[in-house]
Amino acid sequence: MNTLRKWFHTTAGGLRILPLVVMALIASFWSSPTWADPATYNGFVDAANYYRDDVGWTKNRTTAQLEISKAFKSSGLFSDVSLQTTLRGSYDGVYEINDRFGATAGGPLSFSAPGNPALAAMLGVPFPVSTNPNYAGVFPPPPIVPAPLGGTGAIPLPGVPGGSLFGPTNPNDGLRFAAGDVYDYGDGGIQLATPVRPCDVDSRGCGLRDYMDYSENELKFADFNDRLDWLRELYLDATIGFDNGDELNFRVGRQQVVWGRTDLFRVLDVVNPIDFSRNNLYDEFEDSRIPMGIFNAEYRFGATNLFEDINFQLLYKFEKPRPHDLGQGGEPYAILGAGNLFRALNNCWENGCTVGNFPATGITVDFPTHSIGIRRAETRDWGDVEIGARVEGVFKGVGFSLNILSYYSQFPVLRGGPAADDPFTPQVEDQFFPYNIAFDVVFPRLLMYGGSADFYVDPIKTAVRVEVALTEDEEFPDTSVPNLSSQSDVFRWVIGLDRPTFIPFLNKRRAFLISAQVFGEHILDHQEFNVNSIGIPTLNPIGFQHWEDNLFFTLLIQGGYRNDRLTPQLVIAHDTEAGSTTWGPGLDWKISNNWRVIANLNFKTGDGAIAADDNRGANPFPGNPLAPGTLSSTGVQGFEPLGRFRSGPIGTAINEDEFQLTIRYQF
Repeated sequence: MNTLRKWFHTTAGGLRILPLVVMALIASFWSSPTWADPATYNGFVDAANYYRDDVGWTKNRTTAQLEISKAFKSSGLFSDVSLQTTLRGSYDGVYEINDRFGATAGGPLSFSAPGNPALAAMLGVPFPVSTNPNYAGVFPPPPIVPAPLGGTGAIPLPGVPGGSLFGPTNPNDGLRFAAGDVYDYGDGGIQLATPVRPCDVDSRGCGLRDYMDYSENELKFADFNDRLDWLRELYLDATIGFDNGDELNFRVGRQQVVWGRTDLFRVLDVVNPIDFSRNNLYDEFEDSRIPMGIFNAEYRFGATNLFEDINFQLLYKFEKPRPHDLGQGGEPYAILGAGNLFRALNNCWENGCTVGNFPATGITVDFPTHSIGIRRAETRDWGDVEIGARVEGVFKGVGFSLNILSYYSQFPVLRGGPAADDPFTPQVEDQFFPYNIAFDVVFPRLLMYGGSADFYVDPIKTAVRVEVALTEDEEFPDTSVPNLSSQSDVFRWVIGLDRPTFIPFLNKRRAFLISAQVFGEHILDHQEFNVNSIGIPTLNPIGFQHWEDNLFFTLLIQGGYRNDRLTPQLVIAHDTEAGSTTWGPGLDWKISNNWRVIANLNFKTGDGAIAADDNRGANPFPGNPLAPGTLSSTGVQGFEPLGRFRSGPIGTAINEDEFQLTIRYQF
């Protein structure tokens, strides 16, 4: 596979000029006066209002979308030439009507720390006698700083002063606990405070350079940003026909490329990243995909002696690579709570922070700057190439595809290793400390290859869909290695069954669509250990914190009444390892050809927050007087920070039960 990877990367360099060449050819065709076909216009305006239990309004979004299609008459080399444009703009008023979000979100926090006096005595740090078990952060605590400035404080580690909550650069306001929307910390897990106000109001935790750093206006007007997301699509389509009936089609510009036919989760369909900040998993991919600038060429052989149909597709993504939008700390929709975690950790790095239940439950300490946290996020530029190819066809009634894609990970990876300071010493070490929770966010290059098959099984009247994919060199949190991150190949698959089925007691005239899917994931190089780096038996396994194997099940039941103007449906998705389920009954009412009302419930059941090794038992720092030297984790568990990856997108949203109403006018 290394040879294949090198060939892909070498070929990509030569492809950089292809979009310019093809667009120049098509532009020369436009100089002909024979392009008089009128443009067509379609679009909609809708109002989406979502209400979450115990939170209030989470969406008050108005969206306008316009689709323009301009066809040109055939002339010269090209036929079927057209220009397609989709423009979208939205405004979300939730930041004005719900003070849990926006400029006044959050507030001060207190940490439960009944073990602080005993630990302070062990460290030789002055600490006042107090009967109050709740300590708001302050650096340093009384009597060094008078009590009126912060009361009884967390224990400052004796390293380079940097600040904590209530420090000059890190005030105890505008905060929420990073996992507070998932659970109540009943497991005694680590507590991190995350700033939740927009980054132009409160810049703490927004230092990742063009990643999770939106201002209030960018959150309200999500499509109007530096990447011009209001321009959903703008591409030229043209076809060259050959005498033997073959065709060569070009599509050049910002577009969506669909490689799979799954719902909620993806296997092959990874060409475009996803905007999860719109509605987590639950938006249609057509709306949540982030279109990219792509050169898309497809050679269509049509029917041959062997195949009923066969085509070859080549993709070159010439727009700067983008990751998924996971939502930043303080947004209503932040899948996995990753935005809260990343913002909390970047604040720790830049401003210092107070950490509760660390290094053990009931103890709260202050970390100085550049000791723990996220230092920076890796960014890509226009020269970073992503390319792919696909063969698609039909053989004896079975539709199939073979796919390969070289691209940058769309999910962020926390990779340990940045030079940090020992919080227990006054010196500035600026060095790597093994097992330290100091990270950079990276998006490594991946190679995905796989295939699909679609066929119909007549005896059971069922259409079957199968997709498989193997992705090389994905990175996962691994608490057994010094940089807390390891690579592994990952095998993913899905089997989907679609069947129209009559349910007479619900509708005697129309069949219901029943669509079931099972998704599987296997991490090939998964590893776990029951002893740590110096041979101490661990309380729980250390190593990879993702599940080695997992299954997801989805079910869609959809009916149609009144000539399909009234469409009820039920969507169910279940994560087997996380033990959590989402339920989505809904109704789509097409009042007329122009007006439409969509009402959905979305609620979750199951285990919710799941603990994982949180690395509290590790000691990265030689200056720590309470540890016997450098050692990896001892297997102490809690939800924060890695349990969110075990809980998955359903488990981390266990408290996000919502009623969702959308009213749309389309034309």
